[in-house]
Amino acid sequence: MDEERETVEPRWLDADEQQQWYAFAYVLTQLPAALETRMQRDAGIAHFEYVVMSALSMAPERTLRMSEVAQYAGSTLSRLSNVVIRLEKRGWVHRHPDPSDGRATLATLTDEGMDKVAAAAPSHVDAVRRLVFDPLTKAQQRQLGAASQRILGALNAPCPTDWAAPGATPPADQD
Repeated sequence: MDEERETVEPRWLDADEQQQWYAFAYVLTQLPAALETRMQRDAGIAHFEYVVMSALSMAPERTLRMSEVAQYAGSTLSRLSNVVIRLEKRGWVHRHPDPSDGRATLATLTDEGMDKVAAAAPSHVDAVRRLVFDPLTKAQQRQLGAASQRILGALNAPCPTDWAAPGATPPADQD
């Protein structure tokens, strides 16, 4: 006996939703490209490399498990590992086993890496301010933050600032 499959009609976007979605989707492609161009021009590093080193710079003792860095950077461990190898060769990051769990690997930002992050940060924050915050009113900035948190909730992806703050605990991870 053939089972009939119930066909559910998709919840199509209306004209306003389409316009909002396409604008947002275009921001998702254009903003990273603009930040990448600026970071390459001003600091000579990839934006992703900056994100990795920035995450480490904010961590206690400038050290995090690789899985935590991957979460913060929105990356796979494989991609992160390749980038950290490059950063190690430049003397900016050091990897070592986690003494509390030998299965995990820690990444530590070196003094030279901290100098690189500190040198790149002013240009990065200027770009973020110019491209994201300056075009918005204070109310729109708060709405952007609230909307982003809601989307992250739907993705089951906690915002790194929720767990990267001093004393906060990152979500459960597997190395």
